[in-house]
Amino acid sequence: MCGIVGYIGTKQAAPILIKGLHQLEYRGYDSAGIALNNPDGADFDIYKEKGKVSNLEESVVANNPSSTVGIGHTRWATHGEPSATNAHPHLAMSGEVVLVHNGIIENYKELKEQLIGRGYTFASQTDTEVLVNLIDYFYQKNGKHLRNAVLQALNRAIGAYAIAVMEKKDNSHIICARKASPLVIGVGEENQEFFIGSDATPMVEYTKKVIYLDDEQVADICLGKDVEIVNLDKSQADVTVKEIELDIAALSKGGYPHYMLKEIFDQPQCIRDCMRGRVVKVKGDKGHERYEVHLSALKNFKAKLIRARHVIIVACGTSWHAGLIGKQIIEQMCRIRVEVEYASEFRYRNPVIEKDDVVIAISQSGETADTLAAIQLAKEQGALIFGIVNGVGSSIARASDTGIYIHVGPEIGVASTKAFTGQVTVLTMLGLALGNALGTLSDEEYQQICQELTVIPEKMKRILDHNSEIENLATSYRYAKNFLYLGRGFNYPVALEGALKLKEISYIHAEGYPAAEMKHGPIALVDEEMPIVFVATHHNLYKKVISNMQEVQSRKGRILAIVTEGDEEVRKISENVIEIPEVLEPLVPLLSVIPLQMLAYHVAVNKGLNVDMPRNLAKSVTVE
Repeated sequence: MCGIVGYIGTKQAAPILIKGLHQLEYRGYDSAGIALNNPDGADFDIYKEKGKVSNLEESVVANNPSSTVGIGHTRWATHGEPSATNAHPHLAMSGEVVLVHNGIIENYKELKEQLIGRGYTFASQTDTEVLVNLIDYFYQKNGKHLRNAVLQALNRAIGAYAIAVMEKKDNSHIICARKASPLVIGVGEENQEFFIGSDATPMVEYTKKVIYLDDEQVADICLGKDVEIVNLDKSQADVTVKEIELDIAALSKGGYPHYMLKEIFDQPQCIRDCMRGRVVKVKGDKGHERYEVHLSALKNFKAKLIRARHVIIVACGTSWHAGLIGKQIIEQMCRIRVEVEYASEFRYRNPVIEKDDVVIAISQSGETADTLAAIQLAKEQGALIFGIVNGVGSSIARASDTGIYIHVGPEIGVASTKAFTGQVTVLTMLGLALGNALGTLSDEEYQQICQELTVIPEKMKRILDHNSEIENLATSYRYAKNFLYLGRGFNYPVALEGALKLKEISYIHAEGYPAAEMKHGPIALVDEEMPIVFVATHHNLYKKVISNMQEVQSRKGRILAIVTEGDEEVRKISENVIEIPEVLEPLVPLLSVIPLQMLAYHVAVNKGLNVDMPRNLAKSVTVE
């Protein structure tokens, strides 16, 4: 949520900033702006617009500003409505300091009152304008030394932040800082240019060398010099430059009309990438080939993982749904008790955590604020932290003791698709590896599931071949006001995920339930107008789901069923069916979720909605 960009170098800054803001549009926003520092010490050139980055771009192009230093921002409103006035960058009352900010300053009201008492006035409703004026107060008071002013201000600010700050009198540097909100610095050749971003996407076109700021660190970025980083207590911090592997081609739509559809179709290759080098065929005893799951994350912590009798999974949104599947996988394969917690609730309720517990944190971005806070709480109480993230070098990855990257590539669409199947794949591999090590999973079952996992990408492709069929099907649901999604066992979390996808991008109210719970309330909603999606594949609870479907049929509900290929029984009682290939029960979510992703996508497109940037949503929730 929100996005920061910055540039200092020898090129024109405005086009680089605008392009970077376009790259960050997927994060969700309602306004955008840039500030440029002039070489002659004149006032900053500031451009801000409500709405899309394209609106800002038109304004900037019309004025054709010239500067090689600047910062930019896409804002997702927290304090103050979406408007050009509330948009970032924010200028201090003196006109000498300008700032962009992600996060929330929790004590901004108290700080604002203090600043008003010192003669400051405010144009916006934002906490960010309070922060820039607080920096300016110390800047004016202490000899106009920007870094010191930032340090003094941040030591008085309570909350989360990622900031980039410039001063009018010196256009040779930018000051950055972060706490509980991500910030990345890109390093050009011989320090002749630097890039700033909320993540690496705005800079991957220009450099693969990056510095990830840690919490409560302040970076001084000066052209021609090494980046200098200090902690809030002014002590020097180590500066580590890392190489990133992000491919600029992965950030394009690749000929698809939307990122979401591309990412749905990316899934077969993504799951191959996720398993590469992890699910391998080896020579066993007597020369027989067998499958093995090799996870480097287990090497140093295998003993503690095997000893654990209690696993807590913390996550939010789609990642929480993946966690519900992970619970069933780990309990079934490893016979270890697993709880799944909303990170936002877990962090505030004084949970019982023991030193031998394992806390698994699941987050696509690796920057989810509540999940990060939850693992910090668990770490303080002695738990082993196991991260499952997509964002390489992210805050959760760095805060974890060990973990696994899902390696599905950048996910730009706000509604998560390939990250979900990547997370489920990683949880499956973890369950297999631990179950094999513990001896709770027979070798026969271990081999069977491993082998089946390797053919999941091909089975995904077979489902994707039905895209046009699902597109046609979606037209009949365009005017629906409500949906129910029902499933049992491994398909219950899939029902939750299917409902979430539909409401995220089509704005149709949808609820997911265990199918057996339908009689405990939701059945009252069933009538001839109500579409009800059953995830009814051929598995352990299949007959039970059939019974639930018959109850809906008798009340004239509109049944859409996800079924195993060749299922004629469900077809007889359904208005529509979508078939998926037969698959072992623990792996069924990897297939059954795909038609639900496609259905949500096509319903939303049919309604003329922007599926990549649904209203009010952000890709990564980096503040509470």
